[in-house]
Amino acid sequence: MQLQEMGFSPKVEKLAHDLAFDSFSLGRVISEHKERYVVATENGDVDAEITGNLRFTAQCREDFPAVGDWVALIQCDQQFAVIHKIMPRFSAMKRQSVKNRSESQIIASNIDVALLVQSVDRDFNINRLERYLAICYSSTIEPIIVFTKVDLYDKEHLSKIISHTKQRLPNIPVFTISNATLEGLETLKMALEKGKTYCMIGSSGAGKSTLLNNLTGRQLMSTGAISKSTGKGRHTTSHRELTVLDSGAIIIDNPGMREAGLADASEGIETMFDQISTLAKNCRFSNCTHTSEKGCAIIEALENGTLDQAAYENLMKMQKEQKRYELSVEEKHRTDKIFGKMLKNYKKESGKDKF
Repeated sequence: MQLQEMGFSPKVEKLAHDLAFDSFSLGRVISEHKERYVVATENGDVDAEITGNLRFTAQCREDFPAVGDWVALIQCDQQFAVIHKIMPRFSAMKRQSVKNRSESQIIASNIDVALLVQSVDRDFNINRLERYLAICYSSTIEPIIVFTKVDLYDKEHLSKIISHTKQRLPNIPVFTISNATLEGLETLKMALEKGKTYCMIGSSGAGKSTLLNNLTGRQLMSTGAISKSTGKGRHTTSHRELTVLDSGAIIIDNPGMREAGLADASEGIETMFDQISTLAKNCRFSNCTHTSEKGCAIIEALENGTLDQAAYENLMKMQKEQKRYELSVEEKHRTDKIFGKMLKNYKKESGKDKF
């Protein structure tokens, strides 16, 4: 496989040259399995590990390779390689780490477009879509909404969902798909561009893996049986994986996300709620909290009905969550600094005892 098929572009080539990676082979991480990686190279796919130095100097999860990363490596043989460097990411879709709330976790990197997959049954949640959009906008990733399981409901139900979505989230492309009847599949296929990298995100059971299988025409991802009571397939995707379609579009599938905690998403939140951000500039007080102050343009818009109450409440919730994340990061930095000083003093005192 040529690296161009994996999204290798003049921009990536120039970056590799500027970083003096000429002595290394280049590849793209296509899957991760507990810090073991599969990397696509000019010579085929290889299993890979990072160097001890890369592991030792890593300060957080973001310093480890992620699916979608371009990496500089040295091949030991035809099947195994060692990753020495991770190229700077052009974009990274991140969420708050589930295990450590003061860290962020990269869902996938070097993404052009995110496919926000939701089914039109009980999985439909516009607040969650706004959350996904904030994550996209925080890294300049273009969003597309994909509604699945449209065959389970009549046109009236589907029309209401689409209308509500477009009213709350204008200017976002919306596609409707049935993984059972394949309705809408060709329309989506035509929208996926050669050489661009797409990342599918959504909750468990939304139909992402089945959609990927339908897009490729092959059984790439395992899918569970559909429950008659919930209309959902059992979640089976357990890892992230990059796949190239026959059309040349590149897709990364992800395990279903039970949580999509915000991390470093303040700019994304502001972009997502740009109407509210614009209104806030008209508030009487520059430090307005938009909760009870007189002269608050946002409260006025809520009262006269020009601003959606649900969107406002979701914004306030997301801003509080973002603030908590920022405070936890600050606390971690303070703790690390104190520990660093203690370690430095310990080494200093230990050195004295030797003489």
